[in-house]
Amino acid sequence: MPATLPDLGEFLVPHQSPPGAGGRAEARRAARRRKAVQGPEGLRRLVPKALVMAFLAGGTSAFVVDDKAVRLTVDGVPRTMHTFADDVDELLEDQGLEVGRHDIVAPAPDTELANGDEVVVRYGRPVTLTLDGRRRQVWTTARTVAGALRQLGVRAEGAYLSASRSSAISRHGLALDVRTERTVTFMADGREHTIRTNAATVAEALGQAGITLHGQDTTSVPPGSFPRDGQTVTVMRITRRQEVREEPIGYETRRTEDPSLFAGTEMVVRAGQHGARRVTHALRTVNGVRQKPRKIADEVVRKPVTQIVRVGTRPRPSSVQGADGLDWDGLARCESGGRPGAVDPSGTYGGLYQFDTRTWQALGGSGRPQDASAGEQTHRAKKLYVQRGASAWPHCGRLLRG
Repeated sequence: MPATLPDLGEFLVPHQSPPGAGGRAEARRAARRRKAVQGPEGLRRLVPKALVMAFLAGGTSAFVVDDKAVRLTVDGVPRTMHTFADDVDELLEDQGLEVGRHDIVAPAPDTELANGDEVVVRYGRPVTLTLDGRRRQVWTTARTVAGALRQLGVRAEGAYLSASRSSAISRHGLALDVRTERTVTFMADGREHTIRTNAATVAEALGQAGITLHGQDTTSVPPGSFPRDGQTVTVMRITRRQEVREEPIGYETRRTEDPSLFAGTEMVVRAGQHGARRVTHALRTVNGVRQKPRKIADEVVRKPVTQIVRVGTRPRPSSVQGADGLDWDGLARCESGGRPGAVDPSGTYGGLYQFDTRTWQALGGSGRPQDASAGEQTHRAKKLYVQRGASAWPHCGRLLRG
């Protein structure tokens, strides 16, 4: 009898995943198999294959699933394996390898796999890179510092590295400080010093140039700042000292009215005295040039004394009988040059008419004659003339009568 066509259901057995196969990858493969057998065309292709396989296997119903040998290299570590994965993505899932946006997979994850293919996975590593004082976060797939520098395009010849070039970079990343070699020029003591340096601070580069700061010396930029390529730094030699000076404080004058004095007459009761303050200035020179002094202390060492003056308010008599009509201006020019405040070289005689103090006060004057007004001095002179005549002025008295 002719062989009976077997039921197609016995050929549609589920694919048995090899050990370690991923659940999601197996689900995608099963979905593709179901799609392949749907429709009349798929059925026509499936029946002959099923008959052949049933014949070869002695009636056992199964599909042969392609087994591929591939080479998988993860972060430089290669291994060869057999897989039933259809594409790179399935292979990675089967092996439990997760990749992110900073990782590299070659060929692309959606590439179909064939026997003998090679798949390379390189994981990204975070690097906190401080390059010449500027910090930023970067990613690299390099596994060593040297590889990362090449990948990031960092010029490392003559540079300072916080980690050796052969240091490994783990998946957790690395903090790396790189200071490239730069040209810095120092102007110091009238000379120019140019050096190549990878120093972290201006102060460190200054020491490499053989320049020493003393006392208050500093640089035109902060010594702790980062030296930039092509930068010129001026060394400022600074000296400081203090200067103490005594400055006068002016006194005030207080005037009070006195009815016993003729109007226009002022008498100093208490002479004013200047006070004094001690002022301290900080003096600074930079490279031999003196800067503007800066006041740092101000202390009063002696208070001023207020001057007290009595001001006459008594009406002045209009005349002195027996002395009016004489040439008093002529007498004054002869005695004092016509100056009310004149004092002779000995200090004994003063005023327009060169009174001595005792005579002045005997005539009713207060204080010294040279401190009184010209009108009061003339009035007292007329009274003296009435008492003594022109003999009171032995040399100039003759001028009173012209």
